[in-house]
Amino acid sequence: MPRFHVPLPLAAGVRLSLPPGTVRHVQVLRLQPGQGITLFNGEGGQWSATIARMGRSEVEVLVQTPEAVEREAARAVHLAVGLMAADRMDWLLEKATELGAASLQPLLAERSSLRLLGERATRKHAHWQAVAVAACEQSGRNRLIDVLKQLSFQEYIEAPKAPDGWRSVLSLAAGAVPWREAMATLPAAMPVTLLSGPEGGLSAHEEAAARTAGYVPVSLGPRVLRAETAPLAALALLSV
Repeated sequence: MPRFHVPLPLAAGVRLSLPPGTVRHVQVLRLQPGQGITLFNGEGGQWSATIARMGRSEVEVLVQTPEAVEREAARAVHLAVGLMAADRMDWLLEKATELGAASLQPLLAERSSLRLLGERATRKHAHWQAVAVAACEQSGRNRLIDVLKQLSFQEYIEAPKAPDGWRSVLSLAAGAVPWREAMATLPAAMPVTLLSGPEGGLSAHEEAAARTAGYVPVSLGPRVLRAETAPLAALALLSV
């Protein structure tokens, strides 16, 4: 059944008009009055609904039964990732959403190939939120990944952090803890923050700052993974 994100309060028996973007999606799918759809507002759970009326630029639906369906990971995993080429960031965000990441923090690192300022940064953030919504619709998630606004690496490292949880930085440096060893003592439901760099990785200065801030350097093995692959590999390992 087609799934649509609707950023509105949902309740059984309510008749509502879908937002313009969702209207276009309904039209592309050639849905008709009387057909069933699934709605979610990103706050948990989902609702069955029926298309009640369609106009040229408007679709009205009747919200029906609430369903207490949750597909979130048992462990909250937060990604902090150095900004990389635009298509790679989109791909990373889409897959991170599918794999169940709780949040994504884009970071302007020393080696970031993508640099966003002012209005361009605002537009890109809105675009990433749309990518996340589409990935939630496709994957069945009923809670949206939190796509945070860009920070510089220094701003991120210096910002206050929650006292609970385990923080790590993906690293190829000598002395990094092998992934399997790091996971052996990690409590099952403990939140995890994964910090990783852009293309070319974090600079030596940035990695040193992360270690000083309490991030444990961990290694995924001897092979060099792409910037968009490494955090997803770690996220997948944390999700099983």
